[in-house]
Amino acid sequence: MKVIIDLCIVPIGVGVSLSDYIVRCQEVLRDSGLHHVMHAYGTNIEGEWDEVFAAVKACHEAVHEMGAPRVTTTIKVGTRTDRIQTMDDKRTSVLDKL
Repeated sequence: MKVIIDLCIVPIGVGVSLSDYIVRCQEVLRDSGLHHVMHAYGTNIEGEWDEVFAAVKACHEAVHEMGAPRVTTTIKVGTRTDRIQTMDDKRTSVLDKL
């Protein structure tokens, strides 16, 4: 099943600067081959369900490996069965109406 998620991973107990952790997660996502777009407070990811959630797990593992004792994650998940829709399709649909 195809899925689009909005992912926000927050390491806890590592101080106030999180950019190194964000960079590491972006590297994990890049290496996964999944289409993803970082935004100011998270990352949108699209692909097959199992591949997307395997990448989320890999991000958690990477952040823990960097020394974060805790990680909290917020995920919004969207699926469709009536047709295939990409993140770009969703954006274009709105932008075309502006």
